[in-house]
Amino acid sequence: MKINRRKLLSLIGVSPAILAGSSATLAEPAKKARPAAGPAKIGALNPKGMPPAIQLIPMAPRLSTLDGKTIYLVSDGFAGADRFLNQIAIWFSKNMPSVKTVYRLKAGSYFDDDPKLTAEMKVHANAMIMAYGH
Repeated sequence: MKINRRKLLSLIGVSPAILAGSSATLAEPAKKARPAAGPAKIGALNPKGMPPAIQLIPMAPRLSTLDGKTIYLVSDGFAGADRFLNQIAIWFSKNMPSVKTVYRLKAGSYFDDDPKLTAEMKVHANAMIMAYGH
């Protein structure tokens, strides 16, 4: 059986010219690196970066009472959040019957905006309890 060396080398991804070597690379003497004339300069970047200025937004003021208020119970759909918020609604109905609770499932994940729900809460809600997963 005759073996074609070119085909064999091409199958393993090696060019026959690389194995044979080039006369140009053999004839050139190795160049030595010359040291710099002065002290070497090294450039570096600050790993902390330059963060933009942050504008702090204060929390909403605490309600003086919950009597007669509407509290939205909002879930992001995490497993078990609906049962947890249902227990909160039961607690309010037993202990503070004047408080109205409204359960809503937020569209998207915790990080996504839900403009319809936000607009609804701005009009109807006095407070919100949000249950989101970890």
